Amino acid sequence: MGNSNEETLTLPTGKTIKIQTGLFIDNEFVESVDGKRFVTIDPSTEGVITTVAEASSKDVDLAVEAATKAFSNVWCHIDGKERGKLLNKLADLMERNLDDLAALETLDNGKAFSITKTIDLPEAIRCYRYFAGWCDKVHGKVIETQNDKFCYTRNEPLGVCGAIVPWNFPISLMANKIAPALACGNTVILKTAEQTPLSSLKVAELCKEAGFPKGVINVLSGFGSTGTVMANHMKIDMITFTGSTEVGKSIQKAAAESNLKRVLLELGGKSPSIIFADSNLDTAVKFTFNGSFFNHGQFCVAATRIYVEEHVYDEFLKKFKTDAEAIKIGNPFESKIYQGPQISRKQFDRYC
Repeated sequence: MGNSNEETLTLPTGKTIKIQTGLFIDNEFVESVDGKRFVTIDPSTEGVITTVAEASSKDVDLAVEAATKAFSNVWCHIDGKERGKLLNKLADLMERNLDDLAALETLDNGKAFSITKTIDLPEAIRCYRYFAGWCDKVHGKVIETQNDKFCYTRNEPLGVCGAIVPWNFPISLMANKIAPALACGNTVILKTAEQTPLSSLKVAELCKEAGFPKGVINVLSGFGSTGTVMANHMKIDMITFTGSTEVGKSIQKAAAESNLKRVLLELGGKSPSIIFADSNLDTAVKFTFNGSFFNHGQFCVAATRIYVEEHVYDEFLKKFKTDAEAIKIGNPFESKIYQGPQISRKQFDRYC
């Protein structure tokens, strides 16, 4: 592990930890080929936390080479039971480092530390454990047919899977993307959002400690251009992306025009809440409030519109307004804070 990419960081919790700021390729943290780096910002203060390596097309090529080699020579020979053990070991290490991971996530993203610690991290850990249980249960079946024929199906891994995660749930969406891919025997290349690379790089460090073979998991930090290279890459067999519909369309097009790689997209899905007069208003207010304000409204199923039946409109509005006015906004590391900053000044100016 290169010392040039290791830094000491004092978290707002008061604890000092070591973090890696390089690209995680072939189980090592390395500098980018062209040496480019970019800053990651604390949205609470708009101050610089640190700089991280920025992946170029050459770095993507190196990650693909490592992932392809690992898939063909190592990972395909490891049975489901052993893959499950590795995923459970990673979950164990994340539990051991839960406070540090949650603090990194909050520092880089701005969401309340109490929420990161009690919702985001536990959900990510549960995801790894869930798919660890599936590792030895993904199989084909024998199909009865004519007596002189033997018919069966096989479920085989695709190969190298690229994953692009957004900034609103970095650590939990990393789990949602790489855990099923690994469980099915694929190798992965994950691109972090440029706003929130730190928690994913820390998980990459834990992947190595857990014992995943070289090249099975690769983590690249970069901007949209890095994701474009991945979507167009001829040796990536599948690409998955969570984010805007506009970018999702471009990824689907690139996948089709390159090697016709498989595509899994999770795009904007915001929908209205509809409140009828015969509903339990207290319950309706509770769920609509969370649908509107959870994660600062920065999530793909946020209730950006609320339709209320006329007969209960005034009562609903009064209750909803009371709850909204009670939101505690401030330093996300302070107790009882529900909402920290938006992810960036650009996001704040756009929506606030």
